[in-house]
Amino acid sequence: MAGHSKFKNIMHRKGAQDKKRSKIFSKLAREITVAAKLGSPDPDMNPRLRTAVQAARAQNMPKDNIDRAIKKSQEAGGESYEQVRYEGFGIGGVGVIVEALTDNRNRTAGEVRSTFSKHGGNLGETGSVSFMFERVGAIEFDAGTASADDMFEAAIEAGADDVESGGEGHTLYCDAESLHEVAKALEETLGEPHSAQIVWKPQNSVQLDDANGEKLLRMLDALEDSDDVQQVYANFEVSDDVIEKMSA
Repeated sequence: MAGHSKFKNIMHRKGAQDKKRSKIFSKLAREITVAAKLGSPDPDMNPRLRTAVQAARAQNMPKDNIDRAIKKSQEAGGESYEQVRYEGFGIGGVGVIVEALTDNRNRTAGEVRSTFSKHGGNLGETGSVSFMFERVGAIEFDAGTASADDMFEAAIEAGADDVESGGEGHTLYCDAESLHEVAKALEETLGEPHSAQIVWKPQNSVQLDDANGEKLLRMLDALEDSDDVQQVYANFEVSDDVIEKMSA
C-alpha cells in the first residue's frame, strides 16, 4: 500500500491484488488463523479476528474458506507464524514498511532484503522509517455509503479524528487503540465498513516523477508477491497516469 493524499495510490495496490486473488485469499487466511490462535475463535470476542474476517469479506472470500481458517487455528501442532516488521528505503529516499507473518524469519528476511536491493532500495534498521509514519486506525466505506458531509458528521459522532472523501470512497482515521470502538459505532449507523484496520499512515509524502514512480511501484509489487508479506506501506505520491499504467 502507498500514498497519503486520500491514499490514492492504494487504489493501484487494490487493482493489482485483484489479479492475484488466490494469493490474496492465502494471506487473508493466514491472518485469520493467527488472529484466532492468539485470541478467541469468535470474531465478536476477538477484535483482531473481526478485522481479519471483515477484510476477507471485502475481498469476497468464501465463507467456507473463512471458517476453515478459523478451525485451523484450533488444531494441535498446527503451523506457527511470527509477526515481523521490516523497514527500509526505496528509490528517491521513500520510506517503506513491510509487515509479514512468517514461519521462517531467515527466509523472509532474505527475500525482503533481496527485493529491496534488486529495485534500487536498501533495508534499514527497525525504527529507521517508522518514525515518519503514524500508527492509526483506518476505516473505509464505499463512496455510495453516504455523502462527504454526512460521513464527516458520522465520523465526528463516532469519535474519529479525520476523514478523507473522494471518488474512490471514504477513509476515516482514529486512534489505533479506539479502532474497534469507532468502527462499531459507525457500523450501527452506516452498516459494515469495507475494511477496518490499523495502518501506518505517512506524516509527509515524497513526490516522485513518473520514471521513479514506476520503479517504486514495481518494488512494492515484488514485495507483496511474497507469500509471507501481509502489508506494505510507503510515503510517496505519483501521478494518476503512473497508477493507471501500472494497473493496466
